[in-house]
Amino acid sequence: MIESGVTFDCGQFVIDNELARMIKHTVAGIPVNDDTLAVEDIHAVGPFKDFLSLDSTLRRMREQSQPKLLDRRVREDWEADDGRQIHAVALEQAREIMAEHVPLPVPDESVELMRRIVADADRQYAGA
Repeated sequence: MIESGVTFDCGQFVIDNELARMIKHTVAGIPVNDDTLAVEDIHAVGPFKDFLSLDSTLRRMREQSQPKLLDRRVREDWEADDGRQIHAVALEQAREIMAEHVPLPVPDESVELMRRIVADADRQYAGA
């Protein structure tokens, strides 16, 4: 906590953003009905059979959260590709964002409001 006000890990911020996005997706709710429960597929395929090869399973899987950083490949494929840790990927993404992002301009009214708030706080706490 000593340096919490002066140090910041941009890679960790990108990871935190990814996790927040996944949580937001989950909190929005997951529809539960005959289609999402794959009732027809269950009856057609039967117990103890292969559901993973069905097109409907792939479609439903893609409806779930789609992380940009978390690598869901099997370990062998991940290692063969480059095996980079999530923080390295996130740090690279953070650097790209910092290099390429163009923020939207702040409206003049908002700038003026922020200046008034700071000026009021300066006056209020000047004697503190």
